[in-house]
Amino acid sequence: MNILTFDIEEWYHIRFDDEFLDNSRLLNSLEKRLDYNVNLILDMLDQHNQKASFFCLGEVARNSPGVIKLIDDRGHDIGCHSDSHRLVSSMSEQQFSDDLYTALDCIQTEIGKKVHMYRAPAFSIISDNMWAFDVMIDQGITIDASIFPASRDYGGISNIDFPAPRKIITPLGGSIKEFPMSVSSILGKKMVFTGGGYFRLWPYPVIKHIVAKEGYTMTYFHPRDFDYKQPKLEGLSLSREFKSYVGLKKALHKMDLLLNDFDFLSISEADRLIDWSDFSE
Repeated sequence: MNILTFDIEEWYHIRFDDEFLDNSRLLNSLEKRLDYNVNLILDMLDQHNQKASFFCLGEVARNSPGVIKLIDDRGHDIGCHSDSHRLVSSMSEQQFSDDLYTALDCIQTEIGKKVHMYRAPAFSIISDNMWAFDVMIDQGITIDASIFPASRDYGGISNIDFPAPRKIITPLGGSIKEFPMSVSSILGKKMVFTGGGYFRLWPYPVIKHIVAKEGYTMTYFHPRDFDYKQPKLEGLSLSREFKSYVGLKKALHKMDLLLNDFDFLSISEADRLIDWSDFSE
C-alpha cells in the first residue's frame, strides 16, 4: 500500500520557533509562493491520474483564499496540519485544542465540509503529548498521520514499531486510526526516504528499491520541495538549511519518476480498503 500526501504550507514554514511565527509584520513581508506551487502539484497529479491527501494550515485558508478549495475541487482529500505550523510539543493541551479548533473552522469554512484527518507539524506528537489524540477525537478527527516511528529534530517516537496503519488507544481510552510515516532499516538504523529533505537527498534508484520492497509506504511532500527558486530564509541552523534546500532542482523530476513507477492511494482510499480489525491494538 503506497499512500500519497502533501503538507500545504508556505516555503518559510521551515522555521518552527514561536517568535518567528508570531511576527505577522515579517511574515506578511515575505513572498507568497503557494498558489503557483500547489497548481504545479495538482497538474502533475492530473497527468498521472493520481489522488492524494493534502494536510493544510488554517493560516493558508485565511491568507491564501481559494487554494484549499481548489485542491478539494480537484478531487483530493483535505486534512488539517494545524493552524499556523506550531509544534504540538511546544503547546499545552488547551493551546493545542484552541489551535486545532481555529484551523478546522477556517479550513471547513473554505471547503464547506467536515475535515476528519490531521497531521502534526514536523510529526511533533511524541510520547509526552499523546493527549493530543483525545483532543482530536473531541473535535471530530478520526484519522491521524502524525506518528514518525524514528528519531528526528522536532518529533518522532523512536521506541515504537508502527510498520503499518493501526488503531491507537488514547490515554482516555478512545480510539483513532493512525497512518504512520514509513521507515526502513539500514544497517540497524531507521531511515526515511519518501518525504521532505529525505526524498530530495536520496538518489532515486535507492528510493525506488525501498518502495518496491516495502509493503507499506507513506509519503509526505511540501510545495517547497519542488520550488528551486524559493528564497533563502534567514535564521536557520546549518543542518536545517541543508535539509531545507538540498536537491531542490531534481525533486520534480524524481517525483515524476515515482508517480510513473508506482500506484498511490489517498488516505481516504486506503481507509476504505483496510479491515481495521486486523490492525487494532
